[in-house]
Amino acid sequence: MNVQISPVGSYLREWRQRRRLSQLDFALQAEISQRHLSFIESGRATPSRDMLLKLAEHLGVPLRERNTWLLAAGYAPVFEERKLDNPALHEARQAIDVLLKSAEPFPALVVDRGWNLVAANAALRPLMSLVIDSALLQPPVNVMRLSLHPGGLASRVANLSEWRGHLLDRLYRQVTLTNDRTLLPLLEELRGYPSPESPAPAAGNAHGNIFVPFQLRTEQGLLSFFSTTTVFGTAVDITLSELTLESFFPADAETADAMRALVA
Repeated sequence: MNVQISPVGSYLREWRQRRRLSQLDFALQAEISQRHLSFIESGRATPSRDMLLKLAEHLGVPLRERNTWLLAAGYAPVFEERKLDNPALHEARQAIDVLLKSAEPFPALVVDRGWNLVAANAALRPLMSLVIDSALLQPPVNVMRLSLHPGGLASRVANLSEWRGHLLDRLYRQVTLTNDRTLLPLLEELRGYPSPESPAPAAGNAHGNIFVPFQLRTEQGLLSFFSTTTVFGTAVDITLSELTLESFFPADAETADAMRALVA
């Protein structure tokens, strides 16, 4: 007899396989029996809402996708998606503003899951002025596109091949980890932009065995940065869970001095 797999069972199995876990390994991790897990995946058992959320948590399923699971199982979504200016997110927005301001005189910005610019500090303005095509600065500003588009910062990036590879790998990993297929058109677009033939890093890069630098040619000379990312680790709001704060710190004393002068 053929057993029709339920939609939620199909989602669960897909994500388990995406995390490269066997049924036994995942059952042990989630502290349920392998038999019960098998029944849920095959549609022979319907999980409770709490069980579904528990399994999604163990698999690291994004909050947006967890709502999809709940709907597929016949439950109402539990995770809200508020705008960042919603009063309920006031404290979170204040925290973002504090982090952005504290990074000055070095650039910092916040992007959503699609890499669209949400907020930035004053130190980003001098770098944005290097963009050739002003259309790229019209909202929504996509940071990935801005970095690699020929009319964006690409012509100014001294180690374009290295930086391009880093960004494309990062975006591909994001698609793989989150199963966010809305990012696939952006990934294909970026891959279609002209790229340098040589994969070698820019001359003078002394950071190759530590981090991938972001190197810009400017009137102040070569500015070299390394980046760090900050996320809301305990967010239960979809908007907050999908935000990433990217801070760019100087990779050398010359860049630090140049940014202090620019922002001042």
